[in-house]
Amino acid sequence: MHYGHIPGVTKPVARLIQGTVMIGSDKLDYSFSLLDDILALGGNTFDAAHVYGNGDNERTLGRWIAARGVRDQVVIITKGAHHNQDRQRVTPFDITADLHDSLARLRTDYIDLYLLHRDDPSQPVGPIVEVLNEHLAAGRIHAFGGSNWSHHRIAEANEYAAAHGLTPFAVSSPHFSLAIQFKEPWANCVTLTGDANADARAYYAQHNIPLLTWSSLAGGFFSGRFRPDNLDTFTAYLDRLCVESYCYPENFARLERTRQLAEQRGVTLAQIAMAYVLAQPFLVFPLVGCANGAEYAANAAAFAVTLSAEEVAWLEHGE
Repeated sequence: MHYGHIPGVTKPVARLIQGTVMIGSDKLDYSFSLLDDILALGGNTFDAAHVYGNGDNERTLGRWIAARGVRDQVVIITKGAHHNQDRQRVTPFDITADLHDSLARLRTDYIDLYLLHRDDPSQPVGPIVEVLNEHLAAGRIHAFGGSNWSHHRIAEANEYAAAHGLTPFAVSSPHFSLAIQFKEPWANCVTLTGDANADARAYYAQHNIPLLTWSSLAGGFFSGRFRPDNLDTFTAYLDRLCVESYCYPENFARLERTRQLAEQRGVTLAQIAMAYVLAQPFLVFPLVGCANGAEYAANAAAFAVTLSAEEVAWLEHGE
């Protein structure tokens, strides 16, 4: 396993971060077995959220950590301040309330890396940065960042922190993959894909802010299951999200070039797609939602696949 450093996090952070949305108390044996397998492969970093499973996700992860006695080994990432159907919730009150819920559910007294799950650009960044620093000073979190925050808002928050002697956002967690996200799968998502977001990618490359990129394999688009002639056969929720977000002609052209390069290299489609994410001029910690240890190991093998700048450009544009 490859590891990286995130400012404020005292442990090495696995470069391949395992999501936990698939675990739950209704399938405890499977959940514990999956987490055991990921940790045995060196995957010590797990991504959760306050909203996943109405809290059951965090509770299940917390039960596993306590049962295995591995709190000192694992890096917990969790997210709070997600919007609900009634209102935007990116406020100091909601951040604090969600954080205390997460600490109780995860059975811990600190979160290694705490992310705000969404942004509300109508809210000034000052009080948000200040309350996160309060929790940092109290030891409840060791580092923090924004999920689905634009690079403009990340910059604004970090400029406020610098001007007031406070700790800045350590990371950003947008979407990024070889497949362009043409339609956001959920409301208020932020993607770095496509020509329209070149400025955002340049900002992160210039400022060396680590990126925790979600849907790094475009929700299964690089599994090879999706073709232009079979899209109406997919009915499962996550499959429909993939169809609506990624199944467009430009991405199918990218998929075909990915297939050609994978055959040349003797690797899988997903490994080329993951290698593309890792080949960017900024530090990426891809987020994956592997269903078993074998999938995680296959994704980790992509770290051995090095792409040249010419190959990256060819995958994007075919030139």
